[in-house]
Order: sequence, then C-alpha cells, then structure tokens
Amino acid sequence: MKSILVLRHAKSSRKDPDLTDHDRPLNKRGKRDAPRMGRLLKKEHLVPDIIISSTAMRARATAEAVAKASGYKRDITFNRSLYAAGPQAYIDSLHDLSDDYVRVLIIGHNPGLEELVEMLTGEIYLMPTCSLAHVKLRVGKWLESDYKIKGQLAEIWRPRDLT
Repeated sequence: MKSILVLRHAKSSRKDPDLTDHDRPLNKRGKRDAPRMGRLLKKEHLVPDIIISSTAMRARATAEAVAKASGYKRDITFNRSLYAAGPQAYIDSLHDLSDDYVRVLIIGHNPGLEELVEMLTGEIYLMPTCSLAHVKLRVGKWLESDYKIKGQLAEIWRPRDLT
C-alpha cells in the first residue's frame, strides 16, 4: 500500500503588485503554518520518503519549511508542471517514482489539489492554505496510480485545527 500526503502551500503575500503569481512569497501566517505542518508530520510518524513540490515561490518555501521541521533529510524535487495544475499533473508526477518510496508528500495549489483529493477519495474536502490530507492507496506500484484509482482518506489537518 502506498500513501500520498497532499499539502496545499502555506498562505502567501500579495503585498508586492510587481511580483508575478509564481514569485509570491509566504506571508507571516504562512511562515508560521508551514513548520507547524512539518512538526505534525514528525509527531504522526508520517515523514515522507520523498517531497515533490511546485516551483512557485510559496510552494518552495512551504516545502523547505515542512522538510526542516519534520526532520526530512533528502532532496526536494521541484516540478514546474505542478504550478497551476489540474489533478492529472499530480498523478503523472507519481508515475516515474521508485516503488521503494511508500509515502510521498506533494505540495501544490488549489483548485488542483482539492480536485486530486476528490478524485482519489470520491469525497469533496475543502483545503485552505497549508491544509494536509493523508490518502492511502491500494497500489503496489506508483505506475498503477491513475484517475480511476480510489483511495481512502486517513486524515485531514487544517492549520486552524492545530494547537
């Protein structure tokens, strides 16, 4: 069995109108929430085997903060195709992974991430910034992951629910 941790990037800043959407940094709340999710991963014994993130500045910063706070020691894979992507791009990013990876953390954007969780579970879940969903899949190989595969939501965490 494989599992996917689906994390929406932390809250970003819109203060600088000259920045492109891709280059927006985290705001104060985002800088607070991302490490909290990393600590949650560590506490729940869900530190991923690999982290795959959108290349957007806010997703990169979220990935780096989560990795540091969780104790994740490997490289983070940054994938441009996950920026402003639909659910299929996230599924496609799994296909080339080594089957040695059991737990994958994917960091990206809405509405694609909410659509991904819905596609995998058959249920609709709202994912405000820095929300984390843990989906268990009944597949032995990442290549078996596609839009037809149904998983089970193990848990969903939102920053406001953490103490």
